[in-house]
Amino acid sequence: MSSSPSTLSSRPNFQLSERASGVLLHLTSLPGPHGNGDLGAEARAFVEFLAGAGQRWWQMLPVNPVGPGFSPYSGVSAFAGNPLLIDLRGLVEEGWLDTSSLASALPADRADYPAAQELRTAALRKAFARFSERPDSHVDALAEFRERAAFWLGDYALFMALKRAFAGASWTSWRPELARRDAAALESARAELEHEVRFYEFEQYVFDRQWQSLRAFAFERGVGLIGDAPIFISHDSSDVWGNQESFRLDEQGEPTHVSGVPPDYFSQTGQRWGTPLYRWKVLKRQGYRFWIERFRTLMERFDVIRLDHFIGFARYWEIAAEQETAMNGRWLKGPGSDLFEAVEQELGTLPFIAEDLGLVTPGVRRLRRRHAMPGMRVLQFGFGGDPRENDFLPHRYIRDCVAYTGTHDNDTSVGWYEDGGDEAGPRSREQAERERAAALRYLQGPLASAPFISIHWLMTRALFASVANTAIVPMQDLLGLGSESRMNTPGRADGNWLFRLDPSALTAELVQTLRALTEVYGRCPPSDS
Repeated sequence: MSSSPSTLSSRPNFQLSERASGVLLHLTSLPGPHGNGDLGAEARAFVEFLAGAGQRWWQMLPVNPVGPGFSPYSGVSAFAGNPLLIDLRGLVEEGWLDTSSLASALPADRADYPAAQELRTAALRKAFARFSERPDSHVDALAEFRERAAFWLGDYALFMALKRAFAGASWTSWRPELARRDAAALESARAELEHEVRFYEFEQYVFDRQWQSLRAFAFERGVGLIGDAPIFISHDSSDVWGNQESFRLDEQGEPTHVSGVPPDYFSQTGQRWGTPLYRWKVLKRQGYRFWIERFRTLMERFDVIRLDHFIGFARYWEIAAEQETAMNGRWLKGPGSDLFEAVEQELGTLPFIAEDLGLVTPGVRRLRRRHAMPGMRVLQFGFGGDPRENDFLPHRYIRDCVAYTGTHDNDTSVGWYEDGGDEAGPRSREQAERERAAALRYLQGPLASAPFISIHWLMTRALFASVANTAIVPMQDLLGLGSESRMNTPGRADGNWLFRLDPSALTAELVQTLRALTEVYGRCPPSDS
């Protein structure tokens, strides 16, 4: 079922320097009966759809375990895999679960994370009980996985076991000797909670097996996987608990300063993310081992990794923890090339995309270029409201970039186009109308009097026709879906990450249309064109 990560070495058509295209869709957005999409049959069907349509890339959001709010950008570990993505039907095939455990099919129109968590956790515990009865056939594979994940697995499994023992409370409220990681206390807890620790190791072993199986399936069909790495890490995580000296915390373990960005297109008061900031000097003294191992883990799962908030590696916005918004902060210098040179020395060429949206300085551009990372262009930003708007228009693209109609943080293209604006929102009614007129003028050009082509196909066509080596379109845009299908609205606490793909959406007509567009603009894999 599994394939060792070492057997999935890169091949030429998985390089960002090649002209290609792909689709952005998170795993949780796939169809399926268990509350959210996962690594099962629907994921393979999506790979088949991409391959049939001539697409070379499947981009998704972070796949780490999620915390409160179920945001993939606020996980309890930057290393572990999300157990909500485990395919329960795969556990039946392994002989670890009976089909009766899957009898509760959940609604598939929107993600229902609480129900999915309840169902999946119960099923995984049953599977672990059966696995524990006869683990002999997995001894070698489990040992290999533990060795490969040694940097993070022990801390993560103990953290999760302790978190359950303390009814989900933040690690700063645990007994002081456990919060400050007294060696004797940790050894005692590990012995006392051995069964729970083994369960969380089992979850990660299963996730890894299923992930490598899907990756091998995609590899064989010429589809590469693009992952996503948030720069900052949640405070209530195994990573911060296990590496307290590397984060800006007070004596009680609480953050003294937190992350965010100043006021921007998305918010008039900025975005206060609330995650603790790094002690970069400490990380440097440690040889950036934390980041090297983090990137090593990501490169075992993905062919390319998008570095979310790449700007933060050059400079980052510091907000005092007591501040309620991101308005009052200051810029501080990030680790820059020093970090990436250390990673390159150990891991080789870095297959990274730099998410360089926002307040991009010359220093950010130099850092990206020095390490040969393509930046991003977002077509929606090309029609007003962004100081770099000309750079976001396709005729201004460069080859060394990854172009999108929109990202997970944007409205869908149809939703953006049809939005009438709001004086209290990020753009006024007058600005929305100006952007709509500018989009039509640009996208239809001299064909403005011709019958109107759907805005999402106009934008996709413009993207594919550009010189950008890589063009990525969110699945919602390929389907022409409206704002109700938006994945995330920055600054909004509820109602995000819920989009699910209709099982009937991947039609033969869509495959033919997307493939034809891909062929016309020379983005099909060489063997397919």
